[in-house]
Amino acid sequence: MNRGIRKVPFGHVEETDTLKGTLVYYDTFQDVTDQQLRHAAELAKTRSFKKLVLYPLHEETARRMWKRPIEPYYVRENRLFDWRRESEDDGAITVENWEGKRKKYTPIEAALRHLADVYPQPMFLYVTPETANAFASFSSFEEWIGKIRLIISEPPPDAHPNLTKYRHRWDVEENS
Repeated sequence: MNRGIRKVPFGHVEETDTLKGTLVYYDTFQDVTDQQLRHAAELAKTRSFKKLVLYPLHEETARRMWKRPIEPYYVRENRLFDWRRESEDDGAITVENWEGKRKKYTPIEAALRHLADVYPQPMFLYVTPETANAFASFSSFEEWIGKIRLIISEPPPDAHPNLTKYRHRWDVEENS
Protein backbone atom coordinates (compact mmCIF):
# COMPACT_ATOMS: atom_id res chain seq x y z
CA MET A 1 0.00 0.00 0.00
CA ASN A 2 1.45 3.34 -1.04
CA ARG A 3 1.44 5.78 1.88
CA GLY A 4 2.94 8.70 -0.02
CA ILE A 5 1.18 12.04 -0.17
CA ARG A 6 -0.42 12.84 -3.50
CA LYS A 7 -2.49 15.73 -4.73
CA VAL A 8 -5.80 15.24 -6.48
CA PRO A 9 -8.28 17.80 -7.77
CA PHE A 10 -11.33 18.70 -5.68
CA GLY A 11 -14.14 16.19 -6.21
CA HIS A 12 -11.85 13.43 -7.43
CA VAL A 13 -13.36 9.98 -7.04
CA GLU A 14 -11.05 6.98 -7.10
CA GLU A 15 -12.08 4.60 -9.87
CA THR A 16 -12.32 1.02 -8.81
CA ASP A 17 -11.63 -1.72 -11.32
CA THR A 18 -14.73 -3.88 -11.70
CA LEU A 19 -12.91 -6.47 -13.82
CA LYS A 20 -11.46 -9.33 -11.83
CA GLY A 21 -9.40 -12.40 -12.53
CA THR A 22 -8.59 -14.56 -15.52
CA LEU A 23 -10.55 -17.07 -17.55
CA VAL A 24 -8.19 -19.67 -19.02
CA TYR A 25 -9.51 -21.73 -21.94
CA TYR A 26 -7.42 -24.91 -21.55
CA ASP A 27 -7.82 -27.09 -24.64
CA THR A 28 -6.10 -28.59 -27.68
CA PHE A 29 -8.18 -26.27 -29.92
CA GLN A 30 -8.14 -28.89 -32.64
CA ASP A 31 -11.93 -29.31 -32.84
CA VAL A 32 -12.94 -25.92 -31.39
CA THR A 33 -14.99 -23.77 -33.76
CA ASP A 34 -14.97 -19.99 -34.09
CA GLN A 35 -18.44 -19.96 -32.54
CA GLN A 36 -17.11 -21.74 -29.44
CA LEU A 37 -14.25 -19.24 -29.22
CA ARG A 38 -16.73 -16.35 -29.49
CA HIS A 39 -18.82 -17.98 -26.78
CA ALA A 40 -15.77 -18.15 -24.48
CA ALA A 41 -15.04 -14.47 -25.19
CA GLU A 42 -18.66 -13.57 -24.37
CA LEU A 43 -18.46 -15.63 -21.19
CA ALA A 44 -15.35 -13.73 -20.12
CA LYS A 45 -17.10 -10.45 -20.84
CA THR A 46 -20.39 -11.29 -19.07
CA ARG A 47 -18.62 -12.63 -15.98
CA SER A 48 -16.35 -9.55 -15.88
CA PHE A 49 -12.99 -11.25 -16.28
CA LYS A 50 -9.99 -9.03 -16.87
CA LYS A 51 -8.44 -11.47 -19.37
CA LEU A 52 -9.35 -14.44 -21.52
CA VAL A 53 -6.30 -16.65 -21.98
CA LEU A 54 -6.38 -19.25 -24.75
CA TYR A 55 -3.99 -22.02 -23.69
CA PRO A 56 -3.36 -24.54 -26.52
CA LEU A 57 -1.83 -27.82 -25.44
CA HIS A 58 1.33 -29.19 -27.02
CA GLU A 59 0.99 -32.41 -29.03
CA GLU A 60 2.89 -34.42 -26.42
CA THR A 61 0.62 -33.20 -23.62
CA ALA A 62 -2.50 -34.09 -25.61
CA ARG A 63 -1.10 -37.52 -26.54
CA ARG A 64 -0.43 -38.36 -22.92
CA MET A 65 -3.81 -37.10 -21.73
CA TRP A 66 -6.02 -38.69 -24.42
CA LYS A 67 -3.79 -40.97 -26.52
CA ARG A 68 -5.08 -39.74 -29.89
CA PRO A 69 -3.41 -38.04 -32.86
CA ILE A 70 -3.42 -34.26 -32.97
CA GLU A 71 -2.42 -31.50 -35.40
CA PRO A 72 0.96 -29.79 -34.94
CA TYR A 73 1.06 -27.10 -32.26
CA TYR A 74 1.97 -24.25 -34.63
CA VAL A 75 -1.09 -24.91 -36.86
CA ARG A 76 -3.51 -24.68 -33.92
CA GLU A 77 -1.67 -21.69 -32.45
CA ASN A 78 -1.71 -19.76 -35.75
CA ARG A 79 -5.44 -20.36 -36.06
CA LEU A 80 -5.96 -18.87 -32.58
CA PHE A 81 -3.82 -15.83 -33.42
CA ASP A 82 -5.85 -15.30 -36.62
CA TRP A 83 -9.11 -15.57 -34.69
CA ARG A 84 -7.87 -13.12 -32.06
CA ARG A 85 -6.90 -10.57 -34.74
CA GLU A 86 -10.41 -10.79 -36.22
CA SER A 87 -12.03 -10.47 -32.81
CA GLU A 88 -13.27 -7.01 -31.87
CA ASP A 89 -12.00 -7.26 -28.27
CA ASP A 90 -8.51 -8.62 -28.87
CA GLY A 91 -6.96 -6.49 -26.09
CA ALA A 92 -8.53 -8.69 -23.42
CA ILE A 93 -7.68 -11.94 -25.24
CA THR A 94 -4.25 -13.56 -24.97
CA VAL A 95 -2.91 -16.66 -26.68
CA GLU A 96 -0.50 -18.22 -24.20
CA ASN A 97 2.36 -19.93 -26.03
CA TRP A 98 4.42 -21.04 -23.03
CA GLU A 99 3.77 -24.71 -23.76
CA GLY A 100 4.83 -24.21 -27.39
CA LYS A 101 8.12 -22.72 -26.24
CA ARG A 102 8.75 -25.74 -24.01
CA LYS A 103 8.18 -28.09 -26.98
CA LYS A 104 7.42 -31.09 -24.79
CA TYR A 105 4.92 -32.63 -22.43
CA THR A 106 3.76 -30.17 -19.79
CA PRO A 107 1.88 -31.50 -16.77
CA ILE A 108 -1.25 -29.53 -15.93
CA GLU A 109 0.25 -28.65 -12.53
CA ALA A 110 3.19 -26.89 -14.21
CA ALA A 111 0.83 -25.08 -16.59
CA LEU A 112 -1.39 -23.91 -13.71
CA ARG A 113 1.62 -22.72 -11.69
CA HIS A 114 2.83 -20.71 -14.69
CA LEU A 115 -0.62 -19.22 -15.31
CA ALA A 116 -1.07 -18.35 -11.62
CA ASP A 117 2.29 -16.53 -11.63
CA VAL A 118 1.63 -14.54 -14.80
CA TYR A 119 -2.08 -13.66 -14.81
CA PRO A 120 -4.32 -11.91 -12.26
CA GLN A 121 -6.21 -13.98 -9.72
CA PRO A 122 -8.78 -15.48 -9.21
CA MET A 123 -8.28 -17.98 -12.00
CA PHE A 124 -11.07 -19.93 -13.66
CA LEU A 125 -10.33 -22.83 -16.01
CA TYR A 126 -12.76 -23.24 -18.93
CA VAL A 127 -12.62 -26.87 -20.06
CA THR A 128 -14.57 -29.58 -21.85
CA PRO A 129 -16.05 -32.47 -19.84
CA GLU A 130 -13.34 -34.75 -21.26
CA THR A 131 -10.58 -32.41 -20.03
CA ALA A 132 -12.30 -31.96 -16.65
CA ASN A 133 -12.42 -35.73 -16.14
CA ALA A 134 -8.77 -36.09 -17.16
CA PHE A 135 -7.78 -33.29 -14.75
CA ALA A 136 -9.84 -34.84 -11.94
CA SER A 137 -8.01 -38.14 -12.37
CA PHE A 138 -4.62 -36.58 -11.53
CA SER A 139 -3.28 -36.76 -7.97
CA SER A 140 -2.76 -32.99 -7.82
CA PHE A 141 -6.45 -32.25 -8.55
CA GLU A 142 -7.43 -31.91 -4.89
CA GLU A 143 -4.65 -29.39 -4.27
CA TRP A 144 -5.51 -27.28 -7.33
CA ILE A 145 -9.30 -27.32 -7.09
CA GLY A 146 -8.97 -25.29 -3.90
CA LYS A 147 -6.99 -22.59 -5.74
CA ILE A 148 -8.95 -22.38 -8.99
CA ARG A 149 -12.52 -22.88 -10.17
CA LEU A 150 -13.68 -24.85 -13.19
CA ILE A 151 -16.23 -23.82 -15.78
CA ILE A 152 -17.19 -26.86 -17.83
CA SER A 153 -18.55 -26.25 -21.33
CA GLU A 154 -21.38 -28.80 -20.98
CA PRO A 155 -22.60 -31.22 -18.30
CA PRO A 156 -20.21 -34.17 -17.94
CA PRO A 157 -22.16 -37.36 -18.72
CA ASP A 158 -19.84 -39.56 -16.64
CA ALA A 159 -18.23 -37.29 -14.08
CA HIS A 160 -15.07 -38.50 -12.35
CA PRO A 161 -15.60 -39.20 -8.61
CA ASN A 162 -13.31 -36.27 -7.74
CA LEU A 163 -15.48 -33.96 -9.84
CA THR A 164 -18.60 -35.03 -7.97
CA LYS A 165 -16.76 -34.70 -4.65
CA TYR A 166 -15.85 -31.07 -5.46
CA ARG A 167 -19.13 -30.17 -7.20
CA HIS A 168 -19.21 -26.82 -5.35
CA ARG A 169 -15.97 -25.74 -7.15
CA TRP A 170 -17.27 -25.92 -10.73
CA ASP A 171 -20.10 -24.63 -12.89
CA VAL A 172 -21.56 -25.75 -16.19
CA GLU A 173 -21.76 -23.16 -18.95
CA GLU A 174 -24.19 -24.23 -21.66
CA ASN A 175 -23.34 -23.18 -25.24
CA SER A 176 -26.14 -21.14 -26.71
